[in-house]
Amino acid sequence: MKAMLLAAGLLATGLVSHAQPTKPRTSGNPIFPGWYADPDAAIFNKQYWLYPTYSAPYEQQVFLDAFSSPDLVHWTKHPRVLDTASVKWAHRAMWAPAIVAKGGKYYLFFGANDYHPEKPNEPPGGIGVAVADNPAGPFKDYLGKPLVGTIENGAQPIDQFVFQDKDGQYYLVYGGWQHCNIAKLKPDFTGFLPMADGKVFKEITPKGYVEGPIMFRRNGKYYFMWSEGGWTGPDYSVAYAVGDSPFGPFERVGKILAQDPKVGTGAGHHAVINVPGTDKWYIAYHRHPLGDKNGNHRVVCLEEMHFDAKGMIQPVILTTEGVTAQPLKR
Repeated sequence: MKAMLLAAGLLATGLVSHAQPTKPRTSGNPIFPGWYADPDAAIFNKQYWLYPTYSAPYEQQVFLDAFSSPDLVHWTKHPRVLDTASVKWAHRAMWAPAIVAKGGKYYLFFGANDYHPEKPNEPPGGIGVAVADNPAGPFKDYLGKPLVGTIENGAQPIDQFVFQDKDGQYYLVYGGWQHCNIAKLKPDFTGFLPMADGKVFKEITPKGYVEGPIMFRRNGKYYFMWSEGGWTGPDYSVAYAVGDSPFGPFERVGKILAQDPKVGTGAGHHAVINVPGTDKWYIAYHRHPLGDKNGNHRVVCLEEMHFDAKGMIQPVILTTEGVTAQPLKR
């Protein structure tokens, strides 16, 4: 009886509650509003950063926004960190940025102009570099011309990714038209160093490759990932391979990200985030909202990415909830 009276008294005073615990807040998918695609990811100054393409017709796709977050849930927009007004040789189709910090500067690699050399009146285009003192910009053209403005090994100069190996060497990994190249960047990012065989651009194209390459290391292995299918359609997806060096050889393992007709279509062109000091991984990618047939209507989403005991990447489950908060340690 005393126990019952005590419990009743505690409930009356509010010291005991039978209310259900609140569910942790999630990012939701998409993680921020607006039409965006092709995100690259980085961690700067204890903040997560995403640099996506502004997804619009090429003539309107003339700037890049960035987004930062302390925890993957709350995002701040940094508008127009770079636009074509700062890049005299670029006039449209600014896309698929890649970001790296070095020597107190921030270098933003980008594609511009949708370069097609077979078109005689098409202005130069390709992969450029911009630089800033702050990850939120403003970024200014670094070279005054494309870093890569030619077709090498059949690869369209787009969809660039910057990979730093364990020895500190930076590589540019890029390519459209179903061909992928890797090239050794000079320390100041003004050009390239030749490989041991004297070549500058080495092709590392795996079976099924279309575009959107990225690379990372985990447990001594090199993971090479890319997008397959057509970017405007529902078949867009992500596959991967594993190798022992940045040069491979890379044999396709399989597909790990694809559409879910109940959640979203055209899931692809992604970035990978590893929380420092942990084996916790996330994948940032874009997808098309259900029922929306406009190819430019793409949104950026986040999911957790898991590995099995053998180091193989598990299929990623598309969600509307996104991810729970993951603050970075101060």
